[in-house]
Amino acid sequence: MSVLDRFLLTDHVAVVTGAGRGIGAATAVALAEAGADVVISARTEVQLKQVAGRIEDAGRRALVVPANLAHTDDVAGLAQQAYDAFGRLDVVVNNVGGTIPNAFLDTDVAYLEEAFHFNVATAHALSRAAVPLMLASAGGPDDPRQKSITSISSAMGRLAGRGYLAYGTAKAALAHWSRLAATDLSPEIRVNGVFVGSVMTSALEFVAGVPEMRSQLEESTPLGRIGEAEDVAAAVLYLASPAGKYVTGKMLEVDGGIQQPNLDLHLPDLRPGSGPG
Repeated sequence: MSVLDRFLLTDHVAVVTGAGRGIGAATAVALAEAGADVVISARTEVQLKQVAGRIEDAGRRALVVPANLAHTDDVAGLAQQAYDAFGRLDVVVNNVGGTIPNAFLDTDVAYLEEAFHFNVATAHALSRAAVPLMLASAGGPDDPRQKSITSISSAMGRLAGRGYLAYGTAKAALAHWSRLAATDLSPEIRVNGVFVGSVMTSALEFVAGVPEMRSQLEESTPLGRIGEAEDVAAAVLYLASPAGKYVTGKMLEVDGGIQQPNLDLHLPDLRPGSGPG
């Protein structure tokens, strides 16, 4: 086997959440190009069908499941749908998530709980539903098909930046969830994650569309550019494939080399008399 063969996922079955665009779409296509059939889910069916077309162009099968993935029952159900459609389940990519930055006093308990739910509880719901089906798909010691779970976290889960309390806390929790789940599920299922930096997706367009803010992002990143969704997809492929078969419980940093936040939200210091709003 050549080293390039280790990146193949021939006849694996994968589930990717938040797969209608951005990192999720790029990851679903990358897994298909490596040989996997892919279940893709997000809110918008039109976007999913476009991604499905790219998967099919790669010669693999796609199952489109439009759903509100903030609902844990819906996201958990993707595991069984993958198993029913393709007869097995090997790879899970927990990509759905996100939280809008907010000032400390505007971050109430409900906002924090919502961030944790959308970024962590959804990943746990899908992974918990997937594990028995992954184990049922195991073909014995000679089966080359890997079993892996990869979750998309954020550089803000390891860095401190003003305005990111809810988002960063949730993403840090997702990272440690990955480490703990890896211990629980070893040796049968590997669990890893990716700390993602600034990547050009629709979520970043409102920032990158402002020349001054785009310049700040680029100049504050050691590699001097905003990342591409495919940069993250390649990392997920490594972690999900036999190329990463000796890696579990780890977080891969795909962030252009940043060691501090590369975007200042210009939130003011708190002063006496400060209040929400």
